[in-house]
Amino acid sequence: MVDRVLTPRRRLGALPAALRPWWVQVLVVFAASRVVTTALMLWAADAQAATSRAAASPGYLDFASQWDGQWYWLIALSGYPAELPLGPEGHVGENAWAFMPGYPVVVRLLMELTGAPFGVVGVAVSVAFAAATSLVLYRLFVRMMPHATALFAVVLFCVAPLSPLLQIAYAESMNAFLLALALLLLVDRRYLLLVPVVTVMALTRPSGLAFALALLLHLVWRWWRRADEPFPPRQIAAVIALGLFTAVLGFGWLLTAGLVTGVPTAYLDTELAWRAGYVGYGELVPFAGWIEGALWWAGFWDVPPALLLVLLVLVVVAFGVLLASRSARRLAPELRFWSASYALYLLAVFFPQSSTVRLLMPLFPLVGALAQPRSRLYRVVLVAAGILGQWLWLRWFWQITANDWTPP
Repeated sequence: MVDRVLTPRRRLGALPAALRPWWVQVLVVFAASRVVTTALMLWAADAQAATSRAAASPGYLDFASQWDGQWYWLIALSGYPAELPLGPEGHVGENAWAFMPGYPVVVRLLMELTGAPFGVVGVAVSVAFAAATSLVLYRLFVRMMPHATALFAVVLFCVAPLSPLLQIAYAESMNAFLLALALLLLVDRRYLLLVPVVTVMALTRPSGLAFALALLLHLVWRWWRRADEPFPPRQIAAVIALGLFTAVLGFGWLLTAGLVTGVPTAYLDTELAWRAGYVGYGELVPFAGWIEGALWWAGFWDVPPALLLVLLVLVVVAFGVLLASRSARRLAPELRFWSASYALYLLAVFFPQSSTVRLLMPLFPLVGALAQPRSRLYRVVLVAAGILGQWLWLRWFWQITANDWTPP
């Protein structure tokens, strides 16, 4: 795929010397996007009304450290409870074990080194990882598309509706960096270097089982195409070993929580506590959460349950169509393997609620498919839609209202 008027090299030559390096262009895109998002967050903070959990018009750092940021702050300061909190009926309540240690450990170490408070360090860590993600993402996309298209894919990542997550005290930025790096190493067949990356990634956000499935699909794909791309026994063994190791990592935090608390189901019970307010306490039944959620939301919105079930099916079908589209097939297959695996993981274990929107962020590699059309109008509309989406996400999810029960 080559641009019609100027090749990437000629276009780069037309730029001022200071802007020619690819990494400078990526960082300029990132910095410009942060100006836009920061302005939106300052607007949202200024419009924040006083509630029992939030001050009126808080400063940026306080605003960027609310919701789950408070859980990460608690973990950074005091770690995880050895005893699970129990409600009046003996059920496990919401607690820190729902949040993995990768991000708060990094934040705590930097707090110790700098003496800076959680808000400063937490936001700084997220912004730093977000900038690094943009650089790695460009290096990933430029392996399969021209410079200008890869750079626009980074633009879409930086202005996406969920991009405020890149500069708040959440683990999403750190996880995005590790995921982008893991996909880059997988595309480059650097399996040994993947070991430390997937280890830390699995301790940052739930990702081990989904990435293990992506590795299985990668193994089958490479075996199927071994006539076109040699797949020597040493690499076969490496992929199998890496896949098994990653699958074990997928259960690592669950086992850790069980060992520390003495309750084997501590992690699952903790996660289920977040949906108890909707459907009560129960066991985790794979894929049942979305059915239960459709029934609950149908009652909440007073619509027929079948309508939401049909909508769920249509969304799944639309996602499959996107993965099978011509633009997606121009991406490295590993990006589609990951996206399909993570989407299946979400369907298997999560309950649809307000935070589900945030959980879609690891699907960001698909911006590579959205970036490919060259129409200027299309690109302007896509960027504008992303910025509007940021405003809506901040307004509907991030701002805290009185009796707010919809954590982002």
